[in-house]
Amino acid sequence: MIAPVLAPHDPKVPIGVPLTAPFSGTGVLGTDQVGRDILSRVLDGMSASWLSSLLLVVVIATVGSLVGVVAGYVGGRVDRVLMAVVDFFLALPAAILAVVIAAVLGPSLRNALIAIGVLSWPYYARLVRAEIRAIKAKPHLEAARMAGNGHFRLMLRHLLPGAWPVILVTVTLDLGGIIMMLAGLSFLGLGRPAPAPELGAMAAQGLPYLLTQWWIPVFPAIAVTCLALIANLAGDALRSQMKAQ
Repeated sequence: MIAPVLAPHDPKVPIGVPLTAPFSGTGVLGTDQVGRDILSRVLDGMSASWLSSLLLVVVIATVGSLVGVVAGYVGGRVDRVLMAVVDFFLALPAAILAVVIAAVLGPSLRNALIAIGVLSWPYYARLVRAEIRAIKAKPHLEAARMAGNGHFRLMLRHLLPGAWPVILVTVTLDLGGIIMMLAGLSFLGLGRPAPAPELGAMAAQGLPYLLTQWWIPVFPAIAVTCLALIANLAGDALRSQMKAQ
């Protein structure tokens, strides 16, 4: 993690007088209500949110893609059963259920990621299934089958690579939403427990100081916005590049 290298102070330890304004000498972004350096806490929170969201989106994209490949390739009853499960999850109110699952499991970063992941994989399954069904009709698949390739090899070597461009673009675009969702759960107190820096929790804890010491809730909120914006811009750039090819 790069945050410990860039952070000027320990994000969990007070460094001076509480509620010090930004650029006042104590810290670049000031101190919070306990006297901890806000810059250090924001950097640590950004690092944890980015890496956690990136890991989660890779996991849910992998799970959803495998389900989509099997459903699209096998078809028939298997396809109908898998898509019924996918439709069931897609019909659920994801945001509300994520809060419920995280609350039942208990406040922690791991449980927040589980709550988001359980409800996020079906979108990839349906997306990849549609791509696989289109690729399946192309002549090269029949040629690969006649060459003696088994079902497993056909799915992983000849079908799934054709869906990679759509998967990659969706992952980058979905990353921003997962970052916002993780921050939302943290804002409700369902993320990493204190004193660990969590951007959503920092914004929530700083709300009482919004009109007096505005920097306490505003800087974590800006950090969440920047992470989501970076992910969305990367997704837009990747999508434009793939369209141009």
